[in-house]
Amino acid sequence: MTTLILNVCKEKLHYFEFVRPVEKILEKNKKDFYTKHYTKFEDKDLKVGRIIICGTSLIDMDYLKNLKLFKWIDFYKKPILGICAGAQILFMHFKGDLHEQKEIGLINVEFKRDFLGIKEKSKIESYALHKLSLVGLNLGDFEAYAKSSKGVEAIKHESKPFYGVLFHPEVRNEKIIENFGNL
Repeated sequence: MTTLILNVCKEKLHYFEFVRPVEKILEKNKKDFYTKHYTKFEDKDLKVGRIIICGTSLIDMDYLKNLKLFKWIDFYKKPILGICAGAQILFMHFKGDLHEQKEIGLINVEFKRDFLGIKEKSKIESYALHKLSLVGLNLGDFEAYAKSSKGVEAIKHESKPFYGVLFHPEVRNEKIIENFGNL
């Protein structure tokens, strides 16, 4: 089953920090995938078995100006994993609110429920690099699966196989991406 990796980076060089590590994890696990920029998404891409929407740099907020390009989410029934900016895109697509709250560096994340192979009550050290957080009081169509001291870090849609993490599992928690690749 093929995975589509969506690059949301405005700057081409950011690919090497935010997209290439995800590709390397899938390569190491012998998973079939292809990568494309979100502005090049086509209807035929809906045929893939799963989609990973990667993150981008702190200063790159271009994807928020182009949320209409993610309308395809309404028609996709298979698993999606949003990483940082990708989680924000999923959340905003379902009318969630973001607020400014910067998190940079190593953080402790505690899982309240099982999430892509991470067991309930597990604590992991993760790498965060975001300045927008999910508003945790009303998550709308999503449920909080993990939190840090600053707020919600992992979400899952209540009825669809859509997952989001604000931290970057490609940096310290590759198992999350590996487990997603096995859905």
